[in-house]
Amino acid sequence: MYTIKEALEKKKGGLYYGSRIIVPFKCTILKLIYQSEIITDFSQCSSEVVVCEGENFTDIYMKKHKYLKDDISKYENIKLIAAEKGSDIFDFSTHIKLILTLNNDHKIKIEEPTDDQVFID
Repeated sequence: MYTIKEALEKKKGGLYYGSRIIVPFKCTILKLIYQSEIITDFSQCSSEVVVCEGENFTDIYMKKHKYLKDDISKYENIKLIAAEKGSDIFDFSTHIKLILTLNNDHKIKIEEPTDDQVFID
């Protein structure tokens, strides 16, 4: 299993199928930005997103979207603010900004934002 930082260092990507996003680490998701939607409710009763943990990964199900690739252009991406699983989420220094870029082959490029990328949290 990778931590978020290890996955970033090793350039481990994620996967997507339909409305499911799979990232190669366990994490606590604090905020998800998809198009103009800012999502902060990840409870089981959320009408927008459900988050599930696998043994070595985290699943994110976008309930309002059938096929993510059809909804998002090649110039858009998904933004996450997450923390390592088990870290102190009340310490803002543990929050990690991530940009997920969907490729055509069901793969997701995961990276931290650069200075020239807009990331409003």
